Amino acid sequence: MLETLIIFLVGITPPLLSVFAMRKAEDRARTRLQAAREIPLMRIPSPPPIPGDRHYVEGIGDVTGDINCRYNARSGYLRCALNPEGPCETCRQYEPRESF
Repeated sequence: MLETLIIFLVGITPPLLSVFAMRKAEDRARTRLQAAREIPLMRIPSPPPIPGDRHYVEGIGDVTGDINCRYNARSGYLRCALNPEGPCETCRQYEPRESF
């Protein structure tokens, strides 16, 4: 009779420990979820406005500035290597590109 009781206790111990561990994990997950709900949501900044002199060129992509300028960076972010921020119309270094 004692052997039967010991075998029964040894057999029922792993499922009981498993249930205990699952309940503890659920409590931890519930606590983390409640903590995450209390954190205020961060605002994602809006992207910078697209400059007015930006246009699409086949084979290159979006280009900012005058594509006919020799020093144009052929980039969507920089106008040229010499005057990256300023307008192309008033640039002193403007040189038309040579034809190929």
